[in-house]
Amino acid sequence: MKALLARSYGPLDQLEIGEAPQPVPGPGQLLVRLEAAAVNPVDVALVTGRLRAELPVRHPFIPGVDVSGVVEAVGEGVTGFAVGDAVIAWNGVPSGAFAEYTLVQANGSGAVRPGGLDARHGAALPTGALTASALLDEAGLTPGSTLLVVGATGGLGGYAVQLAKRAGATVLATGRAGDSDYLRHLGADEAIDYNTEDVTARVRARAPDGADVVIDVARAGPALAASAAAAKPGGLVVSPLGGPPSFDRDVTARYTGTTTPPGRLAELAGLAATGALRAEIGAEYPFAEARQALTGFAGRHIRGKVVITF
Repeated sequence: MKALLARSYGPLDQLEIGEAPQPVPGPGQLLVRLEAAAVNPVDVALVTGRLRAELPVRHPFIPGVDVSGVVEAVGEGVTGFAVGDAVIAWNGVPSGAFAEYTLVQANGSGAVRPGGLDARHGAALPTGALTASALLDEAGLTPGSTLLVVGATGGLGGYAVQLAKRAGATVLATGRAGDSDYLRHLGADEAIDYNTEDVTARVRARAPDGADVVIDVARAGPALAASAAAAKPGGLVVSPLGGPPSFDRDVTARYTGTTTPPGRLAELAGLAATGALRAEIGAEYPFAEARQALTGFAGRHIRGKVVITF
C-alpha cells in the first residue's frame, strides 16, 4: 500500500510517499481503507522527534491519528462493526492514518460514521472534539460560567468554544484580527484580538473578578501564567499542553489530553451529523500532497482542521 513515511526523526521535508506492508487486523481491530485523515500537532512532533522521549516510534513511521474511512476487514472478537461500515476513529500512537489502509482499535477509539457526516468532516472530528470534551470534563462548567478559550480558532479551540456554549457558558475567545466573525459563528459571545488587546482587561470588563475557567490550547509551561492572570481567585486553568503544578495566585491548574470514554466519539459524530457541532476544515490536500499538508500546517495560522483526502 502507499503511505506517507518518515525514515528517521528529522524535518518534515524528509517525508515521502512510499510502499509499506498492508496491515492485518488482530483481535479487537478493524482494517480501515482511508477516505480522509486530519493533521494534528502530535503528527509533527512524532515525525521531528520532539516527543521521542515520551512517545518513541519505530521507523519507517507512518503518522496520522485521525481516521475516516470504510471497514475492509474485522478482527477476532470485534462487535458493533461490519465490513463496509463507514467509520471514524482516533488512532493515537502508533498512528498510521496517512496511508491507504490503517488499523483501528474497535472499542473506544472507533465509531460508525453517521450518514449525515461525510468522510472529510468525519476526519476533522476525533482528536479535536475528543480533546475538547476532555478539557471541558476537567473544567466542570455550569450554566452561566464564564470561560476564556485561548487559541480558539484552531481545530481544538473551535470545538472547545462550541461545546462550552452547548454547556451554557458565556464564552470569550482569543484569535487574530479578522477572526471575530468566525469566532462568533462558532458560538463565542466575545472575540478578543490577542495581538492588539489586553486579554485580561477584556475578560475583567465582562467578569470583574476574572473568568471562572480558562482553557488554553495555545501556550505551555511558564507561559500559562498569563492565562492564570485572567482567571478569578479560586478559578481554574485547563490545558492539554502541560505547565506548572501551581501559580503564584489562587488559581488551580489541571492538565489532560485526548481521552476516549465509551460512546463519546459516537455522540460527537451524531452532533456533527446534525450540524449541532461544526467540524471546520481550514485547508484540504490530496494524499499525493500529504507532505505539503504537514508543512503547511506547521508553517501558518489555519482556522479549523487540515484534512488529507484519498
